[in-house]
Amino acid sequence: MTLRAVPVGIGHYLPSRVVENAEFEKTLDTSDEWIRSRSGIERRHFAAEGETTSQMAVAASRAALDMAGLTPADIDAVVVATSTPDLTFPSVATMVQAGLGMEGGFAFDVQAVCAGFVYALANANALVVSGQARRVLVIGAETFSRIMDWEDRTTCVLFGDGAGALVLEAQEQAGTAADRGVLATDLHSDGRFRDLLYVDGGVSATGSAGVLKMEGREVFRHAVEKLAETAYAALEKAGATAEDVDWIVPHQANLRIITRTAQKMGVGMDRVVVTVQDHGNTSAASIPLALSVGVERGQIKRGDLLVAEAIGGGLAWGAVVLRW
Repeated sequence: MTLRAVPVGIGHYLPSRVVENAEFEKTLDTSDEWIRSRSGIERRHFAAEGETTSQMAVAASRAALDMAGLTPADIDAVVVATSTPDLTFPSVATMVQAGLGMEGGFAFDVQAVCAGFVYALANANALVVSGQARRVLVIGAETFSRIMDWEDRTTCVLFGDGAGALVLEAQEQAGTAADRGVLATDLHSDGRFRDLLYVDGGVSATGSAGVLKMEGREVFRHAVEKLAETAYAALEKAGATAEDVDWIVPHQANLRIITRTAQKMGVGMDRVVVTVQDHGNTSAASIPLALSVGVERGQIKRGDLLVAEAIGGGLAWGAVVLRW
């Protein structure tokens, strides 16, 4: 028998403010058609004034715990993927821990930008299979609206805010590709490409939060190349192939990237969970948001084989194969 980190609950939270593409036409030289044609995005959610990453993470966590039929006291660890923490420190994860009323366990953040949830999931899986934790709350939460350059029409129209949370539980499985839970992970980074996607501020460098900067064309090229590769690598580690995949749950950055990656893997778009049109790019929150929506829609069902893949600033990228 093999110990696996099995998903038992999923949930998400989106801020109430919905921003349609047309809203940007008032301040930028852009249009709904221009944004849709280049990204597939139609709308996104922005956090309200005073609404923080940790607050959204707590709301998503409560939804995930409710689905799992668990209480915060049942959780041993909280891992939050975010690039937009409330404060420089303490971690968002400890704020979630407090917000949920947890008095035990441990909590920490993971920072791998848009690939953050994949990295967090890999870390949570390691905690479970090593016996360090029996149940782990894995969260992706972002308020990217706070680091936008509102005069840069190529970037500020792409991003949104939100949070998604997943509860993983240690369960004994047979040790085959038919097991439920996380079957394989594949992580990469290459710091030589830092300048393709970064924020031009920080505690040590400028003492300010800064704003997002991106070389869109180059990021697109790397994404299409690297996402399919890491997905294939994770599938091989899991003893599965692209033909076995029921759903690809990709980072929701750009519909063209999602489509091109699916084509490279030979997977039809009818087997891809797509939410980018409604959420925009929510960075580390995008995969758990898409997972939660996919379950809510009835697309993702128990026993389905999923591949989640993402790439973000760093560059950092990776994939996780799990059976729901």
